[in-house]
Amino acid sequence: MSAKVETVDSCDLRFGQVGIACVRIRRVDAAALCTELERRVQAAPQLFSRAAVVLDLSHLLSLPDDGTVDALLEAVRSAGMLPVGLAYGTSETQALAERMGLPLIAKFRAAYEPAGGNAPTAVETAVVRRDPAPAEPIHAAASLGQTQTAQHHAASVRSGQQIYARDRDLIVTGAIANGAEVIADGNIHIYGSLRGRAMAGAQGDENARIFVSDFRAELVAIAGHYRVFEQIPDNLEGQSVQCWLEGEKLLIAKL
Repeated sequence: MSAKVETVDSCDLRFGQVGIACVRIRRVDAAALCTELERRVQAAPQLFSRAAVVLDLSHLLSLPDDGTVDALLEAVRSAGMLPVGLAYGTSETQALAERMGLPLIAKFRAAYEPAGGNAPTAVETAVVRRDPAPAEPIHAAASLGQTQTAQHHAASVRSGQQIYARDRDLIVTGAIANGAEVIADGNIHIYGSLRGRAMAGAQGDENARIFVSDFRAELVAIAGHYRVFEQIPDNLEGQSVQCWLEGEKLLIAKL
């Protein structure tokens, strides 16, 4: 009688929310790119050293040739970061990614190509309010429509842990430790201490805001615009604050 052999799959394959930064190229200059990224890494090594990044070429007037893109990728590596793909763009971007042996990362899509083959159109986001308006209560799904309810996390978020609220706001009633991340496509409300990272408007909502009862953050970001803190300013440390975008500038003020 032969024994039954139980087979086990060699791996599991799953898609999930991961922390990937986006490097948006505004001019083709590999040396300048390396210098700028080195400055970012030196300013916040725990955040940016060996960070996975996506190269976004959509803001250039024309797509660079393969050799130029290879130089840009090498500049990212030389600065201490790890390029893992190109941001989704046109069919030419897709062909370039295939030649470079890199994937297209759709999360950072900055442009799309219509079915009719017209020129790519930049994706525009909503105009943000210019005042912080701290006195008005914020509905849990204000930035995402009335049909969505907020995701509530009623515990602390430990170092290395990540909480993601897809298509909704996130409410956290515990503390966020150093090295922990909370991410939401809408607003983020933190009724404890924020010592880690908070990223609102993760899918590009520039109207999203972050509200914190005890501000001691490593990083806050809204729609990809971020501020890193090696040392919290005295007037903000431990305070109740809110963060919002004004144009492309991320502002923070006491509530």
